[in-house]
Amino acid sequence: MNEPDKKTEMKNMKYLLLTVACLIAWTTLPAQDMRQDTYCNPLNIDYTYMIYNSDRDISYRSGADPAVVEFRGEYYMFVTRSHGYWRSSDLLNWEFVRPGKNWYPQGCNAPAAHNYKDSVLYVAGDPSGSMSILYTDNPASGDWEATPAILHNLQDPDLFIDDDGKAYMFWGSSNVYPIRGMELDKNHRFTKKGETKELFNLDMPKHGWERFGENHTDTVLGGYIEGPWLTKHNGKYYMQYGAPGTEFNVYADGVYVADHPMGPYTYQKHNPVSYKPGGYMNGAGHGSTVLGPGGQYWHFASMSLSINVNWERRLCMFPAGFDKDGIMYCDTRFGDYPRYAPAVPGKAGEFRGWMLLSYGKPVTASTTKGEFQPSALTDELTKTFWLAEANDERQWVMIDLEKPADVCAIQINYHDYQSDMYGRYEDLRHRYIIEGSLDGQDWKVLVDRKESYKDTPNDYVELSLPEPARYIRYKNIDVPTPNLAISELRVFGLGTGKAPQQPKKLFLDRYADRRDIAIGWEPVKGAQGYNVLWGIAPDKLYSSWMVYGKNDLLMKSLTTDQDYYFCVEAFNENGVSLRSEVKHVK
Repeated sequence: MNEPDKKTEMKNMKYLLLTVACLIAWTTLPAQDMRQDTYCNPLNIDYTYMIYNSDRDISYRSGADPAVVEFRGEYYMFVTRSHGYWRSSDLLNWEFVRPGKNWYPQGCNAPAAHNYKDSVLYVAGDPSGSMSILYTDNPASGDWEATPAILHNLQDPDLFIDDDGKAYMFWGSSNVYPIRGMELDKNHRFTKKGETKELFNLDMPKHGWERFGENHTDTVLGGYIEGPWLTKHNGKYYMQYGAPGTEFNVYADGVYVADHPMGPYTYQKHNPVSYKPGGYMNGAGHGSTVLGPGGQYWHFASMSLSINVNWERRLCMFPAGFDKDGIMYCDTRFGDYPRYAPAVPGKAGEFRGWMLLSYGKPVTASTTKGEFQPSALTDELTKTFWLAEANDERQWVMIDLEKPADVCAIQINYHDYQSDMYGRYEDLRHRYIIEGSLDGQDWKVLVDRKESYKDTPNDYVELSLPEPARYIRYKNIDVPTPNLAISELRVFGLGTGKAPQQPKKLFLDRYADRRDIAIGWEPVKGAQGYNVLWGIAPDKLYSSWMVYGKNDLLMKSLTTDQDYYFCVEAFNENGVSLRSEVKHVK
């Protein structure tokens, strides 16, 4: 063997030894200790405890109205009354920034943010409605300056500076007044320039999804139009807006389109664009759209929790885009299941294919307090929760998946029960262990948070490798709230059986009130639930409504003069069926 061959052999041996060492190291680490390639809504950030209802001693975390922008290769997320904001390099891992001077003492409200040519980042959102525009060229520092001018009577502002340097302010939060806009003089302290213009308002007699109430059933009160956000794409201006109310499962974002920032605006045929009325976490309104890694658009929005108060909310993000016809859309199908993270090339935002293993499965617990039973942990209902008698290391819950399955990820959604906490707190952390077992006797640690120093109220953990298990056990160590309360313990992966068959006999009955349609289909044996998919064309089925445990749906969200196409798919813990035949309804 010549000298080059010996060197190559030694080099290959070093790589082999290194690989073996890495494999040995991985087998000794807890199953979650590799980087995550997935995420799961609601977003797992250290939400701030609100002070908005502190005078009534109502304690709750919340995150809403996210304004997300890219600035010099990083992303910044501004959230209502959070006493600061978050930064990220990948839209997955977020670090809280506690601001220094010139920030809002009560936290910004329904904030606006705009990146002007990577030179200055602007923010607005004073809770009073009278505000100066803040700016910085170093948002990571937390230090801001204020323009020496005040704009009045603004709620839910949106600042937009076009490519030509012209600046605009849009705003609206009302069940009476429309979305309005005005031009600002960027070179004269952002003072008003010209007249205020009314752009558009809700049209509830025509747009079913804009109607107030859970499932759009309130026929007395009018819906709210709020939270404008302008996105420019291929020379068109897409004005997004939230409706009909932040506390409802049907909170959504719609869009109007124009050739100029001040209009005139035309209602897009596909609406709402961001809509998630079914499943565990509902709502996808009052958001923002940002261009993320790899040129993929992402839409961030508010989800309704509404247990302690109506304004108890969480954040979500969905992949978004514009099709070949310029139609804006968001992908909310399996919107609270694991999806590929924004930094995963070629797959960013796609549904990962991991199914919910824990739905409806039996649960036992160490203790239970009052009516808050452990069965709430697997019911996929946001407003129910389990409450333990204490917050200590003796507390545990165990889910029997009833059959062995490959567990790939776990999500724990904690709940604030009489927490008596307000504002930002340092050093909050959630410490626990999750174990898996095939027989209920021999246990393996799947998630090890014994020494965690992270505040993770909606913790989502992706295992490095699938772990076979029938039983999943959560063992508490410490949570930062006075009480241990969990809304849902969700186990994702794949069962060992077969996916359900294709749904048959899709039935559509569009009512005389053209906003409403009754949808039904033949039950599929072994199905856990269904996704109703619809859109304005067979190749534009952009909307989705998840249904558990039934085979019908009354939908009240259509546009009166629009044709639609519908289909249904079934799913269970083993996978997703083929879609039913697509049916057209005039």
